[in-house]
Amino acid sequence: MNLRIPGPTPLPPDVLQAVGQQMISHRAVAFEAMFAEVVENCKVFFETEGDLFVMTSSGTGGMETAIVNTLSPGDRVLAVSCGVFGDRFTKIAKAYGADVQALSFPLGQPVDPAAVETTLREDGPFSAVLVTQNETSAGVTNDIETLSRVIHAADPAPLMLVDAISGLGAIRCQADAWGVDVLISGSQKAWMAPPGLAMLSFNDRAWAAYEKARMPRYYFDLGSAKKYGDKHQTPATPNVAALYGLQYSLRRMVDEGLQACAERHQHIGAYCRQGMLDIGMGLFAAEGYYSNTVTAVTLPEGFGSKAVLSKLQSDYDIYCGSSKAPDVEMIRVGHMGYVCERDLDEVFQALAEITG
Repeated sequence: MNLRIPGPTPLPPDVLQAVGQQMISHRAVAFEAMFAEVVENCKVFFETEGDLFVMTSSGTGGMETAIVNTLSPGDRVLAVSCGVFGDRFTKIAKAYGADVQALSFPLGQPVDPAAVETTLREDGPFSAVLVTQNETSAGVTNDIETLSRVIHAADPAPLMLVDAISGLGAIRCQADAWGVDVLISGSQKAWMAPPGLAMLSFNDRAWAAYEKARMPRYYFDLGSAKKYGDKHQTPATPNVAALYGLQYSLRRMVDEGLQACAERHQHIGAYCRQGMLDIGMGLFAAEGYYSNTVTAVTLPEGFGSKAVLSKLQSDYDIYCGSSKAPDVEMIRVGHMGYVCERDLDEVFQALAEITG
């Protein structure tokens, strides 16, 4: 099987073997050592020296964690979205009673920092800004560094909560240097680990907001997570098998190096885009904002995405992501984590045969 959806992603052999280890007590010394290692190695790729949490949940749980630990019902929030997962962040904030103002951009287009700056100036103040680093639904990567400067220039500067679930580990996002107050990722993406873990960094400004935040929280309470985290434990039973996998995948990534991981994904992203163009496909995302973890591919005229995806599965055992644009025939091809050119060559060949 060639799994080319934008997550979960394939596991390297050593990670797959690690996941099959026998369970251990999450209160044992062996677990504490593993958990401490995982947290410290995550910090390398979050580029933070602050607090980092590994939660047993999906990435969406990490987004909810960011919301409920920093905000109160009625707080004004600017939710910036250019796709399905930006919209999800918006819905979570609304579900907990935030006063949300949406700033949306067309699917396939990036967030415009100038528009964010104007909204902050004319409609502020806001308690927080929600933004997505890598919009999986459209294959778009936003300029978080520039957005961070815009957001922190507002007076008063709102919190910056960033969903980097499908980007971090492959596309750099410097939590400390850029002043990202809460940065979120998920184990099933570029990290080459099983689903079931959300990771997030939480800085001093976020902790100051935590002290005033009144949204309901229990399972996702980072105050509780910190008390246990200081002992290298978790408040409730964690996903031990996924942690085994993440421990081994992080070792691979640390050995490779932070910048080398980013450059590898930059190469494989460019390889995917050029390969698609070479066989007559199109690219959905705006030029200059292409994602290095997932490519949204438009199909030639006369070919429907559902039929093409079905043919890829039945005849080639290739699994790609479905379209998130209602009026555009496209598929989404994941190329993050444990992936090589040969994996994409198989997709190119299959698509060329299907559409030829």
